[in-house]
Amino acid sequence: MDKDRKAGIGKKISGFFKEATGKVTGDSKTQTEGAAEQTAGKTQNAVGGAKDAMRDTLSRRSER
Repeated sequence: MDKDRKAGIGKKISGFFKEATGKVTGDSKTQTEGAAEQTAGKTQNAVGGAKDAMRDTLSRRSER
C-alpha cells in the first residue's frame, strides 16, 4: 500500500470527524473544512491507488 493511500485514509477519517463536530456545534466553517478535508483525502487515496496499480503493472512486466 502506497504512503499516499495511508495518508489519504487518515485525512478522510479526520475530515469526517471534523465535519461531524461542525454539524453538532453548528459551526458551518468547521463543517465545510471537514468536508474539504474528506475530499482531499479521497483524492490522495486515489493517487496512491494509481501508484500501486502502476507499480504492480511494471512489476508484472519485469517478471516476463
